[in-house]
Amino acid sequence: MTPPLTTPLPVLFVQTSMPVGGAETLLVNLVRRLDRDRFAPEVVCLKERGPLGERLAQEGVPVHAGLLAGKHDLRVLPRLVALMRRRRIGAVVTVGAGDKMFWGRLAARLAGVPVVAAALHSTGWPDGVGRLNRLLTPITDAVIAVADSHGRFLAEHERFPAQKVRVIPNGVDTERFVPTDYSSAVREQLGVGPTAPLVGILAALRPEKNHSLFLRAAARVSAAAPETRFLVIGDGPERPKIEGEARRLGLLGDTPTASAVRLLGSRDDVPALLASLDVLALTSHNEANPVSILEAMSCGVPVVATDVGSVRESVVEGETGFVVPPGDDARLAARILALVNEPHHAADIGAAGRRRVKERASLDVMVGGYERLLAELYQQKTGRRLAGAAARRDEPAEQPLLTC
Repeated sequence: MTPPLTTPLPVLFVQTSMPVGGAETLLVNLVRRLDRDRFAPEVVCLKERGPLGERLAQEGVPVHAGLLAGKHDLRVLPRLVALMRRRRIGAVVTVGAGDKMFWGRLAARLAGVPVVAAALHSTGWPDGVGRLNRLLTPITDAVIAVADSHGRFLAEHERFPAQKVRVIPNGVDTERFVPTDYSSAVREQLGVGPTAPLVGILAALRPEKNHSLFLRAAARVSAAAPETRFLVIGDGPERPKIEGEARRLGLLGDTPTASAVRLLGSRDDVPALLASLDVLALTSHNEANPVSILEAMSCGVPVVATDVGSVRESVVEGETGFVVPPGDDARLAARILALVNEPHHAADIGAAGRRRVKERASLDVMVGGYERLLAELYQQKTGRRLAGAAARRDEPAEQPLLTC
């Protein structure tokens, strides 16, 4: 019998960069929580580290950066191969589609890395897998989806073999995102009245997040309930456009007190902001399993979201929130108003949302899924069990997606 591995398995996660965003935050939480008796995580950012990459590096996680000078820089391949060999990487997980998915998996094959996996966090534009990435499917041991319907999408539309698609749900820290009453302090900081309803959106300011829909709904809600205030949490390239539209709709004045909408940018106090909301909205054109709604639900906040991707697996209609047709600002506004006008009903929905997240989408569920998958694949490929303690989490092992 092949002896077990006596040291933690070096696992390399491949990203382009790590700005503040949903997928990047998930990666930070995963890296932090992996059992160090069994896994030694590292991160490579093909371009710059970004804020979250810098944060991991400050915590002592090896974060390699600057391997890709431009889109057509073919030298990235030998650089990655050399890095993987030098660090004796035992498993590579690419995070997201695009260049990182292609170069990361190809380099892993050339470097002789036993386990090669690709984690995907969205569906369709702007993160379609593409023909070149599909060509590397034979050298890929697992394609990781973040929800059941996302897994079916990857098999049916992206044409990955169903037996290679593994579902590991996104997870959030239910001990950090809690329904604590931060409202008074947050409202004082923002200059918002103590009884004004607060409605928020937490998303990078990118086109696919469709902040225009949020603003159009905000204008409708504001007309019916003028005291309502709207928080846009996040930053990105669409900020000037969003500011312009908010001003055109009469939601953004010359001073904060004259504005119904506040663009807060990236914040370190997201749990406090979310816990202060009466409603969180998600308005995206496409999603897989968005983290923002899980974080809000963990804080006991009801969610109104567009009916995209696997949103319905988290936002159960009438139970943990409401879903509306994509692009329908009238329906979105009506659902927000209903929750704002019925605070006791909203509180019940928020409590049900937190229960659902704790049962199905905690960090332990997500991290346990990755630990089991990596250990299983490494043993299949090498015949060796991992070192260290047995798996700490007792959730059922994720299974190949065989329902497609």
